[in-house]
Amino acid sequence: MIVSLLSDRTQEISWTYEVLDEETGAAYRATFIISPQSRIEYYCVYPREVGRNVDEIIRVLQAVQFAAATGEGVPAGWHPGQPGIKIEFDQAGTI
Repeated sequence: MIVSLLSDRTQEISWTYEVLDEETGAAYRATFIISPQSRIEYYCVYPREVGRNVDEIIRVLQAVQFAAATGEGVPAGWHPGQPGIKIEFDQAGTI
């Protein structure tokens, strides 16, 4: 697992990812998980007053990696070691 954190002193990244509050010049707290293919797999933007849940961010990263490796979906509350679910979009909305 490769995790990169960065600082955005010029605000170029915040502006590019649309998390810059241009009135105050401050960025919202945001988390982006970007695949090795440069695809945004997950993002979450928090109000500046709200802290992020690092354990949940790690769980989501592990879930994204699991789904990429297995082709399975990941149910809510999933944790590593639990099974995934078969993705059947043609069954969505049916009982």
